[in-house]
Amino acid sequence: MAKGRIIFLNGTSSAGKTTLAHALQERLPEPWLHVALDQFRDGLPARFRGLNSPVGTTGERGLNVVPVTEGERRHTEIRFGETGERMLRGMRRAIAALVEEGNNVIIDDILLSPAFLDDYLDVFRDITVYFVGVRCPAEEIGRRERIRPGRFPGTAIGHLRICHAHGIYDVEVDTSAYLPNECADEVARFVHTSQPGAFAKLAARRTGQQQMIQQ
Repeated sequence: MAKGRIIFLNGTSSAGKTTLAHALQERLPEPWLHVALDQFRDGLPARFRGLNSPVGTTGERGLNVVPVTEGERRHTEIRFGETGERMLRGMRRAIAALVEEGNNVIIDDILLSPAFLDDYLDVFRDITVYFVGVRCPAEEIGRRERIRPGRFPGTAIGHLRICHAHGIYDVEVDTSAYLPNECADEVARFVHTSQPGAFAKLAARRTGQQQMIQQ
């Protein structure tokens, strides 16, 4: 059985990843499963989804939304404790298992730590991954966040510096400048006409960095 492929959508909260994933599902001729971080987050017991939960509590051990002040700038961060980290590792390996069985998967996630990308590079070593950067300016994601129910103001702003820090993608889209269908067309065009290389470049860069440290 041939392996499936992955389209990995990485971007901040409120950048438009889920809307883009649904648009891609409609445009791509093959069936593509949509697998999102939010699905796994919502599978955690409520007591493990914390809001500024103190150290040692179940909220801090799972997924914790924490307010942060940097000078005059205020935003929120999503922090994962040991339970949350274990869930994320399981999510990545569950996606790999789906692909091994021939399923195509669209991932909707946020790289909130370099370690998260490292784990993806390890787990998806022998899988075809189209790595997509879903961009959106701070002003627009802030506006979207304010009108979305269940979102904490400032969360997406806290993601901006982290999630795109690696700097390498196969294709990037700006959801503030183009409609979801137009962004989906751009990604689908790349999938149909080009070979991905971003994950291979990131893995090679990591290997080079590790070799420099060892020397």
